[in-house]
Amino acid sequence: MTVLMEAAAPPSELTGRALEARRLVVDMAAGPRGCHLGGSLSVLDILVAALDRAARGDGTEVVLSKGHAAAGLYAALHVSGVLTENPAPLYGLAGEPYTGHPGPKVTGVRFPTGSLGHGVPYAAGWALAARLAGRSGLGIAVAGDGELQEGLVWETCQVAAAQRLGNFVLVVDRNGGQNDGMVADISPMDRLAERFSGFGFEVVETDGHDVDGLAALFAADRARLVRPLAVIANTVKGKGLPPVEGRAASHYVTIDAARAANWKRMIR
Repeated sequence: MTVLMEAAAPPSELTGRALEARRLVVDMAAGPRGCHLGGSLSVLDILVAALDRAARGDGTEVVLSKGHAAAGLYAALHVSGVLTENPAPLYGLAGEPYTGHPGPKVTGVRFPTGSLGHGVPYAAGWALAARLAGRSGLGIAVAGDGELQEGLVWETCQVAAAQRLGNFVLVVDRNGGQNDGMVADISPMDRLAERFSGFGFEVVETDGHDVDGLAALFAADRARLVRPLAVIANTVKGKGLPPVEGRAASHYVTIDAARAANWKRMIR
């Protein structure tokens, strides 16, 4: 999604945005269909920071490749000022665009995602187009660590390195979980930094909940760089909500309004 706003927010505002977004995600979990709560909460700080970079209006495109975390994306778009209406009361309702996977009917979403792995080449293609057009914007893909089991991710990494796409950034929301359990129990991703480095990427491993640090990382000018960037963002599934933090069972949650009200008071 390309975001056109006057200026990026001062970093001091970003933590507040992320907390507000977490409350919105809990509201969506209390909707008629529930939502992918754990992954939406783990990815929120990444999305808020990436959208702050996109607020420069330089053509930076943010693609949520782990599209099942759509609730987190809608919340982040709202608190970032891209979506003017509150998506939480409309999430999952017939006739509304706020479905379980994001699509271009939602303001700020350019590419439909949900089939895992596909958002990564969308963002790499955007980065290549920006370079060919002489633009300074980034193509930022936000993927999950379970999603790295898709071969298309690594095919894209090979092409991005070969094309010297220094303006392509692949962020891994490394929360350790996936639909069927924990990544380490299903298909472990050992030596992940070495894997990306072997594909020719610059690699940074960081706290995926340090929203100000992430914003500073994304703010760097990469127009003249030739190595794509892989950001391994270590996160906690269900971050900010003590009853579900780190629990594989938080992957998809449906709750009632009373529990939502209680959980929102716990958000930290």
